Amino acid sequence: MAKAKAAPSSSSGGKAAKKKKWSKGKVKDKAQHAVILDKATYDRIMKEVPTFRFISQSILIERLKVNGSLARTAIRHLEKEGLIKRIVHHNGQLIYSAFLSYPFFYPSH
Repeated sequence: MAKAKAAPSSSSGGKAAKKKKWSKGKVKDKAQHAVILDKATYDRIMKEVPTFRFISQSILIERLKVNGSLARTAIRHLEKEGLIKRIVHHNGQLIYSAFLSYPFFYPSH
């Protein structure tokens, strides 16, 4: 009798089978970035950022944990002070580099 009951459920076209459960997906934690420039962050920007080889808005956001608008303002300030130089300006993505005395983009001969 047990076999007779099990047989109809397996041949019912899959409707009685377990329903597929979709995963909810991974949820990224909300970043807690600084939105106001305090003295400690300003000093850190002025000291560390000019030593970076590649400087962009996203690099500052990631490394210094600051807001995007704060990162853009800091980059403009550093450029005005002459501590960094612009390499590429493409739409909204500005790429800067440290103000080095030698061009590191070209291999030395």
